[in-house]
Amino acid sequence: MKTRRLGQLEVSAQGLGCMTMTGTYGEGDPQEATATLHRALDLGVNFLDTSNAYSAGANEKLIGAALKGRRDEVVLATKFGIEFADGFEPTIRNAPDYMRQCLEGSLQRLGVDHIDLYYVHRVDFTVPIEETVGALAEQVQAGKIGHIGLSEAPVDLIRRAHAVHPIAALQSEWSLWSRDIEDEHVAVCRELGIGLVPFSPLGRGMLTGALSKADISEGDYRTTHPRFAAGNFDLNQALVAKLGELAERRGVTTSQLALAWVQNQGADVVPIPGTKRRKYLEQNVAAADLALSSAELVEIEAVFPADAVAGPRYGAKFAKLSTGE
Repeated sequence: MKTRRLGQLEVSAQGLGCMTMTGTYGEGDPQEATATLHRALDLGVNFLDTSNAYSAGANEKLIGAALKGRRDEVVLATKFGIEFADGFEPTIRNAPDYMRQCLEGSLQRLGVDHIDLYYVHRVDFTVPIEETVGALAEQVQAGKIGHIGLSEAPVDLIRRAHAVHPIAALQSEWSLWSRDIEDEHVAVCRELGIGLVPFSPLGRGMLTGALSKADISEGDYRTTHPRFAAGNFDLNQALVAKLGELAERRGVTTSQLALAWVQNQGADVVPIPGTKRRKYLEQNVAAADLALSSAELVEIEAVFPADAVAGPRYGAKFAKLSTGE
């Protein structure tokens, strides 16, 4: 696979989001997840993304076990800053002491001596970003972190953080049905030389064209998202069906066309589609080399306009993670 740059960090042009491997969307299958991780490396996908918040650290443990003997093949990204209490209630903490505690825990669970890209998972608006990034910079100097990233951060804090230490990447949701970062974030990141890492580039499964209401069972994280609620789901599914018609004409799957749209947004864009199965991994990887003409990009956006998506991206509980309100 070709490579792209996130700041000074070189990674495969497409990464692998690992969150769902430990059961975020339904049951997890550790054996298949491990096989998927190994297959990703074999296909040239070397950029793996996780977080200490995913399944209370179990996700990092799974990845750490799978990478034994193959650490040198991987650009490993993880995050800190979100805690989940009972009932999936999120709390944000960015204090330097807490960051150091989280970092040590991630290193232990992953079984590594350094993390290539360490993200602030969400911004804690009660702690100056300068304090957090300054403490992260100390860990870069200590060799425990290679590069620093931010996730879902406001543009003013991106500038302030970058002034303290170079930020390699901004991870934010970006797909045909989530285009908020196009208003300001993309331009600011390109001005500062910060790479863009779209998470959920397949709309949490909706943009695959294969998702039905029956696929979203009790306990599935998507039940908290308004776009999957009754009514909204049907409207959004109708949008995806139109995308599927374009995909069929191109001779690709709906998910491949949706993913290619993200890949074609710029050479500094490295999406991290998530999957826990080899079958879908291989489909996603094939989209990394799918070039789209300007006319095709216009046609895709015509059948899937940004303002046509039904429902807000997050419910109130999760929206506050990015706003502090």
